[in-house]
Amino acid sequence: MPVPLLDLRRQYAPLKAQFLAAIEEVCDAQALVLGPKTEAFEKAVAGYVGVPHAIGVSSGTDAELLILMALGIGPGDVVVTTPYTFFATAGCVARLGARTVFVDIDPATYNIDPQKLADVLAKTRNVKAIIPVHLYGQCADMGAILALGRKYEVPVIEDAAQALGARHALGAAGAMGEAGFYSFYPTKNLGAFGDAGMLVCRDAALAAKCRAMRNHGMEPRYYHSMIGGNFRIDALQSAVLHVKLPHLDTWSAKRRAHAAAYRKALAGESRIVLPVEQWAESGVANHHIYNQFIVRVPGREHVRAALTKAGVGSEIYYPLPLHMQECFVSLGYREGDFPESEKAARETLALPIFPELTAEEHREVVAQLVAALG
Repeated sequence: MPVPLLDLRRQYAPLKAQFLAAIEEVCDAQALVLGPKTEAFEKAVAGYVGVPHAIGVSSGTDAELLILMALGIGPGDVVVTTPYTFFATAGCVARLGARTVFVDIDPATYNIDPQKLADVLAKTRNVKAIIPVHLYGQCADMGAILALGRKYEVPVIEDAAQALGARHALGAAGAMGEAGFYSFYPTKNLGAFGDAGMLVCRDAALAAKCRAMRNHGMEPRYYHSMIGGNFRIDALQSAVLHVKLPHLDTWSAKRRAHAAAYRKALAGESRIVLPVEQWAESGVANHHIYNQFIVRVPGREHVRAALTKAGVGSEIYYPLPLHMQECFVSLGYREGDFPESEKAARETLALPIFPELTAEEHREVVAQLVAALG
C-alpha cells in the first residue's frame, strides 16, 4: 500500500471552506501586503508563544536575515551555530559578510551540544550571536545555551523554523532568547500556501527596528533612516495561516501520537535508533512537535530504496553537513571536524508522520521498514 511522506491535501480538505472565505475577504478588500489580516495573525502568534512582538515576513530565511541585520551583524563578526541544519541557518550569516563558526551536535537530539558550544565560545573572539536550532521540532538545551549567552554577553537567536508549538521548561520554542524565528513553508506543522515566516522578540526597540527594516527601513513612509529589505508577508498567507493556527496543537498532538505508535511498534528492533525526547522529564506539554520523525538505520541507502520500491515515502535531512558544502569551503573546515553531524548525515531517515496518517498506513510503514532491514 503506498504511503506518502506528506499529503497536504488531507489537511486542506476539511478546512477548504474556511480557507476560501478568508482568501475571498482579502481579495474583496484588496489589502494584499501586510494590513489587517497580517496584524491579526501577528497578534495571534504573539499570544500563542507568549511574547509581546511578532512580525510577519516573507519566509523563515528572511526572518533570520532580518534579525541579524537589525542586530548590526556584518563583516568581521562571528555567529556560532550547528552544521547539521537547513542551509539558511548559516547562509544568512554569509550573506551579511559575517563568519560562521560551527559546533557539533548532541547525537541523541541532533541539536547543538552545549558543552562543545562552551568550548568554542571560550576560544573564539568577536562572537555576536549564537543560533541554536530546534531541529525536527524539539527544543535545544536552552537552559545551558542561555547561560552561555549571558556569560559571554552574546544574544541567543532561536532557529525555531521547524518548531512552532514546541515547548521547553523555560518557555515556547522561539520565545526564550533575544529573538526567534519560524518558517511557514508548506511542509511545516503550520504551513502557508507558499513562502512565509515570522520573527518574535520581547524587546520593543528591536521589534520596531525589524518592522521598519522589513519594509526597506521606511519609517515614516518614503523616509529611510536605515537600509532594510523587502521582507513583507502577503495578506493572503497571513489569512491562510490564521485559519490554521487554532488547529496547530491538535495536529501536533496527532504527530506525537504517531511517534508514540512508532516507538511501541519498533521497540524490539535493536537495529533502529529511535528519536529521543529530551525534555520529557520537564513535564511540559507538547515539548516535541515532530516536524519530522527521524530514525537511524544501518545501510540507509538500501533501506530507503526498499521503502521507495514498496511505495513508502521517506526523506534524508540532511545528506551533507554545512561545513562540507562547497560554498563554505572558505571557512576552512574538513571532513571529520564534526563527527556527530557527519554520522547523522549518513544514518538518519525521516518517516511519514503527518497528522492525517492512518493507522493502516502507519502499520505499513513499520512493516516495510522492518522488511527492508532484512
